Order: sequence, then C-alpha cells, then structure tokens
Amino acid sequence: VTIWSLAGFVVGHAGLYQALAMFAVAYFIIGMTVLSVCAIATNGALDAGGAYYMISRALGPEFGGSIGIMFFLANVCGSALYVLGLVEAVVDSFGVPPGQEVGTGIHVLPQSYWYELLYGTILLALCLVVCLVGASIYAKATFLIFLIVMGVLATILISFFATQPVGVPIHLPLSNSSETENGLFTGFSLATLRDNLGGRYRVDYTTGQMMSFSTVFAVMFNGCTGIMAGSNMSGDLKRPSYSIPRGTISAVLFTYLVYNLLAFLMCATCNRTLLQNDYGFLRDISIFPPLVTVGIYAATLSAAMSNLIGASRILYALARDDLFGRALALAKKTSASGNPVMAVILSWLVVQLVLFSGKLNTIAGVVTTFFLLVYATVNLACLALEWASAPNFRPTFRYFTWHTCLLGIAGCCVMMFLISPVSASASLGFLLLLLLALHYLSPSSTWGYISQALIFHQVRKYLLMLDVRKDHVKFWRPQMLLMVQNPRGSARLIDFVNDLKKSGLYILGHVELQDLDALPSDPLQAQQDSWLGLVDKLNVKAFVSLTLAPSVRHGVRQLLFTSGLGGMRPNTLVLGFYDDAAPQDGLAQHPAFTSTREEVPLGFPPLRAPAAPKLLSAREYVGIVADALKMLRNVLLARHLESLDKAWELRRAAGSAPAIHVWPVNLLRPDSARYADTCSLFLLQMACVLNMTRAWRRARLRLFLCVEAGAMPHAQEDKLRQLLKDLRIQAQIQLVPWDAVVGLHWQAQRVPPGGPALAEEESAMNFPANASQVSDEYVCAANKLILEQSPAPAVRFLYLPRPPADTSLYPLYLHHLDLLTRDLGPTVLVHGVSAVTSTQL
Repeated sequence: VTIWSLAGFVVGHAGLYQALAMFAVAYFIIGMTVLSVCAIATNGALDAGGAYYMISRALGPEFGGSIGIMFFLANVCGSALYVLGLVEAVVDSFGVPPGQEVGTGIHVLPQSYWYELLYGTILLALCLVVCLVGASIYAKATFLIFLIVMGVLATILISFFATQPVGVPIHLPLSNSSETENGLFTGFSLATLRDNLGGRYRVDYTTGQMMSFSTVFAVMFNGCTGIMAGSNMSGDLKRPSYSIPRGTISAVLFTYLVYNLLAFLMCATCNRTLLQNDYGFLRDISIFPPLVTVGIYAATLSAAMSNLIGASRILYALARDDLFGRALALAKKTSASGNPVMAVILSWLVVQLVLFSGKLNTIAGVVTTFFLLVYATVNLACLALEWASAPNFRPTFRYFTWHTCLLGIAGCCVMMFLISPVSASASLGFLLLLLLALHYLSPSSTWGYISQALIFHQVRKYLLMLDVRKDHVKFWRPQMLLMVQNPRGSARLIDFVNDLKKSGLYILGHVELQDLDALPSDPLQAQQDSWLGLVDKLNVKAFVSLTLAPSVRHGVRQLLFTSGLGGMRPNTLVLGFYDDAAPQDGLAQHPAFTSTREEVPLGFPPLRAPAAPKLLSAREYVGIVADALKMLRNVLLARHLESLDKAWELRRAAGSAPAIHVWPVNLLRPDSARYADTCSLFLLQMACVLNMTRAWRRARLRLFLCVEAGAMPHAQEDKLRQLLKDLRIQAQIQLVPWDAVVGLHWQAQRVPPGGPALAEEESAMNFPANASQVSDEYVCAANKLILEQSPAPAVRFLYLPRPPADTSLYPLYLHHLDLLTRDLGPTVLVHGVSAVTSTQL
C-alpha cells in the first residue's frame, strides 16, 4: 500500500526531507526489532504464533497472552486497512465520479459508504477462501503476486525516465463538483525537487482531516509492518530458524531502498498538487497504466491476506496454549491437513467488523500503536534474555546486543506517543488490564519464566556486593534459622518467627535422620515441594533448607554452617522447647487452611505419638544450644507458642491492647544479674522488633525491673529509663520486689567442689556451672513471681542463660528452664551473643 497508494500521500504532505526522516525512523525501529526477532528465532525450535510465541516463551504467559491479543488485533486491523486501501484503489479506477449519477466507460461502480463496504466484504471473502485452503496455496499465491509486483515496480521506475512531461487533471472531491485542478508530471526538474523538499501539510482529500507529521507517519508505518509476516508463519515453515532471519532482513533492506528511491523520484518529477490530490497518479504517468492497476491490486491483496493469515495463526496459538480457557476453545479446531480453519474464520469475522470503520486513515493510528507496542515487547523479550545471561540463550544469529534491544524499545515508545498520546495511553492501559487478568486467571505454564532468570541474575550480583566486612550494628537485622521437626506441630511457631525476622533472612530447617549411603536416591527432593507449598500457604517469607544427618545435632550444625549465602546467613537459631508435652496437630486448625476448602498437605508424616521415643535426648538438645553459642549464633527457645492465637490477640487489640512482658535479667543467676549486658540488650531488641511489626504494633511493652530492698530502686529505674530513651524503645517499666525469691537462692548457695578459685573462674566465664547451686524451690519461686504479674501477656521474653560447661549438668540445666517457664503460656527464652543496638545516627 505504501508503494502504490500512499507513496504520493507521504511525500506530498511531508516533503522529501521529512519523508526520508520518516523512513529512517520507521526502519530504525523495524531494524532493531528484526535483530531481536532473528536472535530469538535462532535460539530454539519455533512453533505457530510468530512474535506471540517468541514473547510468551521468553517473558511468560502474562506478557505473551496480553501481547498476543494486541498482536492479533494489530493484524486484524492491518488486514482491514489493506482491504480498505484496495477498495479505495478499485473505486478510484472504476468508480462513478462524484456528482454523477451514471458512470461512463469503465467508471461504473457506484460510490457510497455501503457500496464500499460491500466491495470490501467481497475482497475479504476472496482472502478468506485462499487462507481456508491452507498455507501452501497462500505461499504460491504470494509468490505469484511477488513476481507481478516486481514487474510493476520495474515498469514504474522506467516510466519516471521514459514518460514525457504531462498534465494530469484532478477532480477535487471535497470542493465544488465541477472544479478540477491540473497536477503536473514535469519529468526530472530541479525546480520541482526544490519545491518538494519541505513539508506542506494540508487536508487529506479522502478523509477531510488535517494532516501532520504524526498522522502521516502513522499511515506510512503500516506499510512497513509486513516484515513480521514471515515470523507469523513460523508454524508453517520447514526451517523457521533459517528462513526467518534471511527472509526478514532481506525484506527490510530491499523495501527501505525502494521506498527511498521512489520518494526521491516522485519529488523530482511530480508537483505538490499531483502528489497531494491524486494518490493513484503512478497509473497516469506509467508507460503501461493497466499494469500499475494490477500491481496495486496484487500488492494490497497480498498484504491483506498476509495479515489475515497471521492473525489466524496468532489466535490459534493463543487457543492452543489455553491462556483464555473456553473463550478461545473453538479456535483450536483444525482441518485434516492441520490448517486452523476456525481461527481463520474467527479472524475473518473480526476483520469484517473492522471494515465498518470506513476510511483507512481512520484506523491507521490504532494499528500503528498496536504494532509499535508489539515491536517494543519483542525487543523487551530479547533484552530480558540477554540480561538474564542464561547459558541456554545462545542464538546462532549474533548481530545484536542489549543496546540494540534498548534502542528499539525506546524508539517504539517515543513514536507511539508522538503519533497519538491518547491511543498509546489507551493501548498501554489495555495491555495492563490483560496482564492483570492473565496473572490471576491463567493456568500456570511450564515454559519457564524470564523473571526468575532476571531475579537470579540480580540477586547474585547484589549478594556479591553485600560485603560482611562492611556490616554495622545500626543496620543489624535478625536472620533466623528455625528448626522444625514436623510442620504439623509448629504452624503457629513458624508464623510467629515470621513476625520476628524484621525483613531479614528466614530459613525453615529440617533434619532427616537417614544415611545417604544406604539409600538409592536423595529422599529430600520429594519433600521439597511439600515444604515450599507450606511456605506459600502460610504466607511466610521464608526459604527451606533440608539436610540428611546421622543425628539431629549434626544436622543442625550442618545447617548453621551452610545455610544462606554471602552476607545473608543465619545469625539466630530458633528451637522449640524440649519437654514431655504431647505434640498437637495445629496445621489443620491454622487459619490458612480453615479459611479454604483445600486439604491439609499430606506430604508431612503424622505427629509423634505421646508414648513414642523422641528423636533426640535432653543432653543432645542442650548440646545444640551450646554449639550455636560457640558458633556465635544467638539462640531463641520458644515454649507454648502453639497456644498463641494471634488472630484472637488482634481482635482483643481492638479493645485493650495486648501486652508483651520482658524480663531482661538472668533469673538463674540473681547474684550477677545486670540489665545492660549483651544478652539483655539483645532480648530488648527482639521484643522491640516484634512490637514494630504490623500485627503487634498496638501491643504494649512492659519491662520488669527486679529490685531488692536498700538497692536504690528508683536510681535503677531512672538508669533503665535513660537506656530505653537512648535506644528509642517505648516501654512501661514496672518495679518487682524479689527479696523473698533471692533469699531462697542464697539459702541454697554452696561452694562447688574445687574450692573458691574454681567458682571464681566459672563466674568470670559466665557459664552457669552454679546450676547445681540453684534449687528447684528457688526456680519455682521465680516462676511464681513471673506468673503474679497481671494481666496475662500475649507473649513473654525471658533471659536464657548459657548452658554449663560441664555437659553432665545439661539435664539439670534443662530441668531448671522447664520449671522457670512452666505454665507461663507463650514464652521465648533469648540469649544474644552479638551487639545489636545502636545509639548513633
């Protein structure tokens, strides 16, 4: 259409300079896109769908489906555009002149909106018949048309040199019916060339609309979109990865040279009146006018068929991928030879509807916007593949870089908004709606998601930049490793630790007690999906790390040593409490499962029976705590967290705010209790972190200051209040007299074997080897002291003393922790080994 019907339109309004600029811009965009198309086409086997197939397999179903619909509409509108262009050419040749009721000679076709719609319908039906027969007859027809067009082009080029100067009478349809004007074919004339160098926009005689650079470019660009015709036929080509690059690049170079040559010849030989008012003037100056008419019909008919068959292949590919479910189920049906006949018929129906728009320039802007959006996305797909640096992206076509992709995207976006800001904005809005709809409604695919490759690439880059040597205490955040034996008994604990992580690393660890040497394959691979499904269902931002080990203690050591990457490694170990309570299956009652009809995941085994032996002993459990502290990991022991109903606490928060009780003193070492040691500050930090999360923001921190008579309690309170102020922690301080409790401790105090020197050494190391000196009566009194502080809080944070150096005291140490936390409700025992608070900016 651009060569025959619109070449005069473009150079007549825009002039030679602007016409050449339009061709340069259009072919720059097309050239960058062609490089991307060739790269993707040579990176693997192509199937039906052309650009849709490339985009969907590169960017995923959301982008692919939404761009597929846009590309389908672009081809549909393009087919209608070419049909209307052919109707315009037919009417121009054989139509009754305006103002006459009866034609003469060959001018016998009546002209009106409905008659032109009828002519368009007949021509479209001819395209339908060819496309229904199949791709083979279409290929033969287009090859025949190609030979005709080449012959006509040669005739036209000769005519510019062979035809003598002649006047061409022009009837102006938008003016008085009797008024005519003469256009001039001057032959090669320097004066004519100078007159046609600059732009001179005026009203288009076919539409009555004022032309501008953007409107002329929009119409011109549609004649350049045929370069995607070959890729649209990717499913019908024997060797698409071979044919598409060679055919597409050849078409681009050839048409660019022809367009520029014709623009120069027209501007040098035809005056402005002829160019602007007779788009069919090439017939009038040709040495054999009927051949030009045949060329016009052949070229436009070929373009209309190309867009129709391209639209049908895109629709068929969309239907086959089931992105829109039953809405496109009919388009899947094919003939015995594999031709998607129903997709062809549906595409024909949509083109027929578009024909009602009438004039071709009316829909040119919309078609151009759609094509530019598709081209931009093709470039985006190639750019994403290049930036992802996936080893399997190794196209045999290497004449592209990410720079060409980026330039193609920028060019498409700029021209979209220059042509029609309204159409561009509406198209982007439509694309966004399709993206959202497909994201939430389309089924998952197995094509692979480029987003995952890009995320991996960026995460790896930023992990390398995350230098542990540059860590600073004011940017510290908890990075949790929560050990889970069976998620059925730990659902609420998993949720609670998710609140404690404060945007830090969160890993769910699990140890499977098996020997890989005795197994045919890794049993953890089969469990991975169940754990990942649990993470999704509980809506926690956590990774999963599973390991095989001969014992739980060895498995936890492995995870502490190997979990995480670079500067993202666990700094805090979280364990459930070791006691004799029978495990309860809280997964079935968790809100994440009770709010839906989905069944509880069956990939996890049933909980341990109350009488069944445990997987680890008390000594091994305390050994895990000691190992973590030796590895400079903070430790949290969580007890009764499965009884914490966070949803109920939040509902209660609407009335009276829930409380978080904090006891930042080592209750098992009242003789060396301090409020400002590393462990106490870490305990305060963890309670504050919980209070900062959205779910716990309305909770009140209550800090308990244990005081003795005569120890200036108010001075201690002022000092603690100043500490809280420096740390920007808002908490209520409550004084708790504990003389009676401390008295029980001193009554039980005795010198351990080895004499005073040994006791002093152990005290300096701060290992509570004096656990043997703490009586059960004292610990029970401390437990009662905690229970007496009312009202009952939602959760308590207590100081966790270090395990004793003497491993024989591990069972007694655990027994004292059990007495201290008995019947307290949700409780977290905390021991910190690293500085985590800062008073600096």
